[in-house]
Amino acid sequence: MKTTLRKWAEEDANQLAAALNNKKILDNLRDGLPFPYTVEDAKEYIKAMQDSEVDNTFAYAITDEDRVIGSIGVFRKDNIHFRTAELGYYIAEPDWGQGHGTRAVKQICELVFETTDIIRIFAEPFARNLGSCRILEKAGFQLEGLLRKNAIKNGQTEDMKLYALVRE
Repeated sequence: MKTTLRKWAEEDANQLAAALNNKKILDNLRDGLPFPYTVEDAKEYIKAMQDSEVDNTFAYAITDEDRVIGSIGVFRKDNIHFRTAELGYYIAEPDWGQGHGTRAVKQICELVFETTDIIRIFAEPFARNLGSCRILEKAGFQLEGLLRKNAIKNGQTEDMKLYALVRE
């Protein structure tokens, strides 16, 4: 089992669609992703990531032996937060609990800190998403606070947690 990050390729669309066509995953992501999630949706996402601004978007497929098992991205903020970036990721359900998430988060943070001027990476998982919170903690992120009633997801008011990792 080896977790690696690589740039998205159009050939990844089928595997991406299969992973994201899962309500359990979508229930832990922000709104805006269609359900069901089709191969065409996947192709549009891959194209958008390939065409994104290289200094602001760091988006990768998470793979295990070149099998796409998830997605991870760090997205630079703007204005006074231009040296801060937000982290987002998911792992396909069959690959949960195998350490892929922690390894992928560590890899992308190392890459971003080594190759950019970003000094802070943060993530805001739903407080109920214990697996994602644990991934961030194992990757060295610090819990900075609870964001009470911070979002509405599936018609429910949700608390979120704010985690951050800063370049030392």
